[in-house]
Amino acid sequence: MALPRWRKGRRAEPMAELLLETLSEEMPARMQADAAAALERLVRERLAAQNLDFDSIASFVTPRRLALHVTGLPLEQAGRTEERRGPRADAPEKAIAGFLRGAGLESVDQCEVRETPKGSFLYAVQRIEGRPTAEILAEILPDALAALPWPKSMRWGDTDLRWVRPLHAITALLDGAVVPFAFGHLSSGRTTRGHRFLAPEPFEVTGFDDYRTKLRAAKVVLDPAERRAIIAETAAKAAAAEGLAVAEDPGLLAETAGLVEWPVVLLGGFDADFLEIPREVLVTSMRTHQKYFALNDPEGRLQPRFVIVSNMEATDGGTRIVAGNERVLRARLSDARFFWDTDRRTKLADRVGALDGIVYHAKLGSLGEKVARMRALAARIAPQVPGAEAAACDRAALLAKADLTSEMVGEFPELQGVMGRYYALHDGEDAAVAEAVAQHYSPLG
Repeated sequence: MALPRWRKGRRAEPMAELLLETLSEEMPARMQADAAAALERLVRERLAAQNLDFDSIASFVTPRRLALHVTGLPLEQAGRTEERRGPRADAPEKAIAGFLRGAGLESVDQCEVRETPKGSFLYAVQRIEGRPTAEILAEILPDALAALPWPKSMRWGDTDLRWVRPLHAITALLDGAVVPFAFGHLSSGRTTRGHRFLAPEPFEVTGFDDYRTKLRAAKVVLDPAERRAIIAETAAKAAAAEGLAVAEDPGLLAETAGLVEWPVVLLGGFDADFLEIPREVLVTSMRTHQKYFALNDPEGRLQPRFVIVSNMEATDGGTRIVAGNERVLRARLSDARFFWDTDRRTKLADRVGALDGIVYHAKLGSLGEKVARMRALAARIAPQVPGAEAAACDRAALLAKADLTSEMVGEFPELQGVMGRYYALHDGEDAAVAEAVAQHYSPLG
């Protein structure tokens, strides 16, 4: 057991730390940060409600675990005094008897009589002794876990417990001792596990420092900020060794950090012939489907290389992992090239008619009707804008949604607009019209 620290103040109080961990199947990366923040908030609120002060509270999350570390907790809840004002001291006997019953007192002698500007009143003063912190935590921790607001949850086996993914174990320690409580079919303890494949054997922990150290030895980086830093720094170093740079993508960095507990960066490649496909298509395919980072040359041009973030240390240095990922990406990019070639066989303007068969809104009609309204608005607004050409504005409004019927946008909806620009340029449309068609797109990579 860890030696207690002591808080300076009116009364010296031993201070302890709380470690809480839930171990489960892999949680979706998009839910992890919110879950960690919610757990921290829920425990903070419950500690405050129990008049339990603390020095700091921090949450951590990996794909398989939620962890909470609270420092500076007292080993015992501070006692408190509760006061209740009753009737006037000379009130009718019936009123005084009712007050005594409500306050849990037997006689007026147990009350204090206090003088106020409005006269003498009875006060019931009760001293409530504090409870052991471990006893309180055993009540509030399962309550906080049950209150976690998962966007989606599930049940498994024959238990009624709901969690985002099947829950396997709960670790709860106060000052090195187990905080005993039940949560569904599980009981809290001091045992956890490391990396699912690299260090799956269970081990016991005695406190947060011991927990974090043993997790690291068991191939788990607990802090998501540290995993992000490892991925970013290692990927940048590997790319620089080949004269390349990683395309900045904070969203993908956060997502990949939520997919691995032990990040291992590897480099892969694809056939240079695929570079004839628009950059946005290649980057989106790598990012959305495979969670790969794109690589650029010093001038910012996309190169036929990519970064893989693996959750494994392979004995062959990752050769087979890279080969498998390259094979999967090759199939993805072959599909993208097929969509690219197929879509260009039909002019963008010839796709406009198909918009009449796509519902835009139940009360607003089809996409074809939306385009008609856009053209009408363009005709009204263009004359009011200096330098605007009415014909170009009308043409851009006509073509703006046409790429929604293309194969590429059907596969990558986020590319709506940008593909319209490429198809418009291919068809010989004016460059200004093509740029206007692409206005809904946010560049990637």
